[in-house]
Amino acid sequence: MLRREKSQRGGKTVVVVSDFATHFSVAELETFARRAKQACGCGGTVAGREIELQGDDPAGVRRFFEAEGFRVDGVR
Repeated sequence: MLRREKSQRGGKTVVVVSDFATHFSVAELETFARRAKQACGCGGTVAGREIELQGDDPAGVRRFFEAEGFRVDGVR
């Protein structure tokens, strides 16, 4: 699931990727985050079981995760 957040971030927009299957470890999520940051040319972090990517490019994030074989819902 993708969602765009701006609240509590000093006016900056981030795209949050959430609802990963429970069989993915935190290390695997960090690997996906690193690869997504490289593919989208942005910064980001893993917070709990969510990946937060800086910037307002949900289409690019969607393309990356769909190319990795994920089904993506949420922001277009």
